[in-house]
Amino acid sequence: MDVLTLLWQRVGKIRVLATLALVAALAAGVVIATWDSGKKAEPVSTAAGAALPEPSETSASASAAPASQEAQSKAQDAASAAAAQAKAAEDAARKKKEEEETSRSTTRTLGPPTYPIPAACDVYKGKSDNKWRGCGLVFQAGFGFDQMSPCLEKLWDKESHWTTTARNKSSGAYGIAQALPPSKMGSIASDWSWNPETQIKWGLGYIKGRYKTPCAAWSHSQSSGWY
Repeated sequence: MDVLTLLWQRVGKIRVLATLALVAALAAGVVIATWDSGKKAEPVSTAAGAALPEPSETSASASAAPASQEAQSKAQDAASAAAAQAKAAEDAARKKKEEEETSRSTTRTLGPPTYPIPAACDVYKGKSDNKWRGCGLVFQAGFGFDQMSPCLEKLWDKESHWTTTARNKSSGAYGIAQALPPSKMGSIASDWSWNPETQIKWGLGYIKGRYKTPCAAWSHSQSSGWY
């Protein structure tokens, strides 16, 4: 006689069924516990379904971002400072060179004009050699005396008093026509730092190109303070 038959006889049908259910439940519990212990814990998800990062990863990312931004800002500041320093050094070197050229050449003198000077310009003769020569160059540029006396004379009186070595301390503009930078006048001749004729020729060319006539340049200067 087997075990189940004995149980059936001794405890009855109901008790046997209850005992078998209990044994099955215990066995199922052991299997589930064993399976759960082998599974890797899943990360907690956000409401949008994305897994939350590990705490160590979050803190590392948060600290790395400000450090990267600070390093980038320092690099930009250093580059800007270096560029400003280089420009200042370049400006200082150019200014020194121009001043040296001016000091070496101020003692030079001009010979007689190589172009005709109309009799109308004699009003300046013996008073201002630069204006006298400039008046002749006005005619050479294709203008008449009406552009010299009422306009160009006043314009450059205001700018430099027709002085070849006049220098604006603020801007660095130089010469009779106040060229900026002064080296622009080198397009006419290399003696631009001292020769009034070179400076006047450059100034008339500048006026022609920008204002067409000395009177138009003078009008602009009166209304804006510069030309």
